[in-house]
Amino acid sequence: MGSRPETRLTATSAGNHGLVIVDCAVYRDGRRERVEALTLTEAAAQREAGAFVWLGTVDPAPEELAEIKEMFGLHEMAVEDVQEFHLRPKVEQFDDGVRLVILRTARYDEEREEIDFGEISVFVAPEFVITVRQGIASELRGARARLEHRPELLKAGSTSALWAILDQVVDGYAPVIGEVDRDIEQLEGTVFSGAVAPTERIYFLRREVTNFYRAVHPLLAVIATVERGAPERLLPYLHDVHDNLALVNEEVSAQRDLLTTVLEANIAVISVEQTKVSVLQNATIEQLTKLSTIFLPLTFVTGFFGQNFGWLVDHIGSLETFLVFGIGALVIPCALLLTWFRVTARRRVQAVPADAVTATGIAGA
Repeated sequence: MGSRPETRLTATSAGNHGLVIVDCAVYRDGRRERVEALTLTEAAAQREAGAFVWLGTVDPAPEELAEIKEMFGLHEMAVEDVQEFHLRPKVEQFDDGVRLVILRTARYDEEREEIDFGEISVFVAPEFVITVRQGIASELRGARARLEHRPELLKAGSTSALWAILDQVVDGYAPVIGEVDRDIEQLEGTVFSGAVAPTERIYFLRREVTNFYRAVHPLLAVIATVERGAPERLLPYLHDVHDNLALVNEEVSAQRDLLTTVLEANIAVISVEQTKVSVLQNATIEQLTKLSTIFLPLTFVTGFFGQNFGWLVDHIGSLETFLVFGIGALVIPCALLLTWFRVTARRRVQAVPADAVTATGIAGA
């Protein structure tokens, strides 16, 4: 049976408002009973031993979930749990034989270079499977079509639908890992070439990888729990999903550690760049200080001869007198500056502890 395009159908139960669903079918003896999707009322009426109903919904409203609850006898705590957003996958068993499995899905958006996360809540009972999809990264059409091509697995009952969902969710993690690897390689190339990478981009990518890890790592325990109660014919397939997920978990852990290293290296590069800027600023200040020091005597002479004192004007009447006062006014300040520099340098040397000088000498040796 070929895959069908995903359509949104309205299944109206008597006395209730319309409920928007994606697909709903009854599976008996390893096959789907009819191609057309069932209404919610028809699906609830056809629950019986030896068959199961698979109802798929997308972003249902609270009143729509309440309708499903009444039709299939779901526990109110389970329905409330579905309406909340979860950071980690989990599995819960209820007294009425219904198991609630919550999964986190992931998809990489190449245009925004971000990971989109979604959520799939699966109610599993011997007579029905109800999927509640939330977010754009929660496509399940391929899982249903794949399972419908495997009648030998469909005969295992409702757990086979859960296997198909788990398999598709885990398979969807691989492309995300590849795209994140590409982003990390770009950041590595930038940082380790000596250039500064955008720190905000590194932080953002590491946060996304951390969220990805929260979606992947707890799922190992969820699959292990599903394996313990699964039919024997499904165990090899669930083991395969578990092995694939273990590899994904290792890759995500390595990416998170690598991004930490890239972040530290980028901070080091930023420190080097800041040091270079500080050195250039210090060199500029040093040049300006030397220039101002050179012009200090000239400024003094200009200010001295610019004074309109009678004594100064009366006693400078020849070139020789002007040269004596001018050259003297230049030499004396220079000599005083030189003496002050030497005295200051000597005091700095004397202020250094003898132990520090000895240690410096040993280090130099």
